[in-house]
Amino acid sequence: MTRVPGIGMTSLRTRMRMVERLRAQGIRDEKVLAAMAEVPRHIFVDEALASRAYEDNALPLGYGQSISSPHTVARMTELARHGRALGKVLEIGTGCGYQAAVLGRVARQVYSMERLAALIRKARRNLREAGAGNVHLRHGDGHAGMPEVAPFDAIVLTAAAARAPDALLGQLDVGGRMILPIARNDEQHLFIFERTARGMVERRMDPVVFVPLLSGVG
Repeated sequence: MTRVPGIGMTSLRTRMRMVERLRAQGIRDEKVLAAMAEVPRHIFVDEALASRAYEDNALPLGYGQSISSPHTVARMTELARHGRALGKVLEIGTGCGYQAAVLGRVARQVYSMERLAALIRKARRNLREAGAGNVHLRHGDGHAGMPEVAPFDAIVLTAAAARAPDALLGQLDVGGRMILPIARNDEQHLFIFERTARGMVERRMDPVVFVPLLSGVG
């Protein structure tokens, strides 16, 4: 990962304060905490918002999208990793590329899909500046996933679905986990779907707020 300098509210010291806050909020995976320390969140947000990059808030990206809060990114990464080495990971909803960059620090290869071409272009620039060379982007409808690259050790969705997409569940390797927000009864929660040798195990986790998972490309 390239060192991206920052000053003041974008400095390494500010980023490390964010990491200590994440630790206090219950993030325990040291590899995930190290990834959060290494990835400069301020380059993934608009310059006007850079001074707020290390606050624990979601920030707008334009196009009706947002960058998730640091805690949400760390939590989803920790749940996906589950204390094990990750080979191939699929992300649905690239956005600005921040979640993909963090996943790229804990996985060998990350494949990320985004339906909006303007965001793919932005993410590509951001990831290049961050030195995230193991993140591969594709413009497309994430519902279909990438069957030609599957199976994946983990799949992370950064938009809320009504249910876990069957096509994506089918691309999980045995022992693999899909982490996604599901919207039910006007509430959203993170869910874990884990493929075991005996079938799929589902667990409901934290309450969250995400934009909806949409079909098609733009």
